[in-house]
Amino acid sequence: MSIPGMRRAGIGLTALAVAALGALAATPEQAEAGPKPVDVTLLALNDFHGNLEPPTGSSATIAGQTAGGVEYLATHLAELRAAAKKKNTITVAAGDLIGASPLLSAAFHDEPTIEALSMAGLDYASVGNHEFDEGAAELLRIQNGGCHPVDGCADGTPYRGAGFQYLSANAFKTETGRPLLPPYAIHKVQGVKVGFIGMTLEGTPQIVSQQGVAGLTFADEAVTANRYARELRRKGVETIVVLLHEGGAQAATGGINDCVGMTGPIVDIANRMDPSIDVVVSGHTHQAYNCDINGKLVTSASSFGRLVTDIDLKIDRRTGDVLSAAAENVVVTRDVAKDPKQTELVDRYKKVLGPVADRQVGVTSTAIGTSQENLLGTCSVQVPNSCGESPLGNLIADAQLAATDDEQNAVAALMNPGGVRAGLDAGPVTYGEAFTVQPFANNLVTLDLTGAQLYCVLEQQFVTGRTLYPSSTLRYVVDLNGTSATAANPCAGTRVVPGSLTIGGTAVDHAATYRVTVNNFLAGGGDGFSAFTAGTNLVTGMIDLDAFVAYLTAESPVSAPTLDRIRTTAEVPAA
Repeated sequence: MSIPGMRRAGIGLTALAVAALGALAATPEQAEAGPKPVDVTLLALNDFHGNLEPPTGSSATIAGQTAGGVEYLATHLAELRAAAKKKNTITVAAGDLIGASPLLSAAFHDEPTIEALSMAGLDYASVGNHEFDEGAAELLRIQNGGCHPVDGCADGTPYRGAGFQYLSANAFKTETGRPLLPPYAIHKVQGVKVGFIGMTLEGTPQIVSQQGVAGLTFADEAVTANRYARELRRKGVETIVVLLHEGGAQAATGGINDCVGMTGPIVDIANRMDPSIDVVVSGHTHQAYNCDINGKLVTSASSFGRLVTDIDLKIDRRTGDVLSAAAENVVVTRDVAKDPKQTELVDRYKKVLGPVADRQVGVTSTAIGTSQENLLGTCSVQVPNSCGESPLGNLIADAQLAATDDEQNAVAALMNPGGVRAGLDAGPVTYGEAFTVQPFANNLVTLDLTGAQLYCVLEQQFVTGRTLYPSSTLRYVVDLNGTSATAANPCAGTRVVPGSLTIGGTAVDHAATYRVTVNNFLAGGGDGFSAFTAGTNLVTGMIDLDAFVAYLTAESPVSAPTLDRIRTTAEVPAA
């Protein structure tokens, strides 16, 4: 049951609330004679994304410290448990433990990550959108065990499944209306019951390929949480924790234990949640925060195992109500001893993976980065290449066109920014590095779009806030003073200057048909680009990573493409 009287890092009872609830005695003598509260510690993480080895680059640090790596994470978890009462400690996660993972985990369908987190003592986890990357059947295999139906047990040992329980309250089988996985769990600690409700974001179908969510329906987060909170209370559970794969972000001035100017979906969701919900462990946005939202403790531990949220609850032994809740985001520093069991696991998989990951697939003559500017409102001739293009994004689009121009008669390709996960350094490129750039294993899809539909796709960029990276054959001009499309009418915009859209140097005809290549995520309307779903004559091709690797090999040494495919009216005056 949620309690008023919040402080920055937690929730505490006011004297009036204590009296109203009758949870504590009215006098010190009576308080001392009554049963002591039960202390429960929750250790929480989110968005691990298979980062078994310490993350590198900009992801290597947080709060000014190098952090992360499962060998260090396991040690920190053990130390935090030792500092609390071990039997009163429950370890939880808020989704995206797997998916978009480094090759060491992804090459084995993320089985190494599940093994590592199970060994580290994880108890319960919600299902994030990336847990659906390979579909519901694969998620159930990850939970229950068994070798992969196509690749088998790639490391030569049986896969026994997760040693923790995934919870999925708002992902329902469309045919039956039943949850795909258990919606909640009840964990008893010294006689008191703690309920955990797990769920992912309602918008999962918009950010996962359609194959990944086939046969599933996703429900509203707050409505679902309130439904199962009522069910838990009927079972005598008054301490309720939601493990939610959705989140928000605070202002840049906020530290890892602050809540400055909090925005994002989590604010509305928490405000709509029933007062009986005490704690929301959130994720998805890869941010760190420690908040009071509507009388609830709302936390997030950033990403990649760089933080653990240490949540301390005091629970009334008689009523089961939360008397106080406080949290601290703790940095998973690398100055502690490595957990030897985790080291053995990492080394075992690295040995199997080595020959594949180290194979050279190409050479870059210069570093090719992922930097881009938001297309919405910042595109300006005074800021070169600020229309949203990305050197590596453009290169990937070129690779996808090269993979489909002959067999599928493609004349252009478009790539989504979220699918480009890292840059390339100058010099030799290994398969492992190429995989880090494109880890999703999406299929290429070539489809027919009319010229009018292609204009509509590009106008949707101003609705979604995401720029599509174009192949070298596709060019157009942006008018920042044009009318922006709307979600209800995505084709109504005039930001793309009429007549400026060309393919192969020829103006696109609204009535003509063009073969365009995208990945299956975009073809299914992912990232809000619903206009792609109007495409016809779809042909599914090779995996995007294979196309990228083939291009690097064939075109080496590869250099960064010129960023001149999207220009503004300031650069290209009207004729």
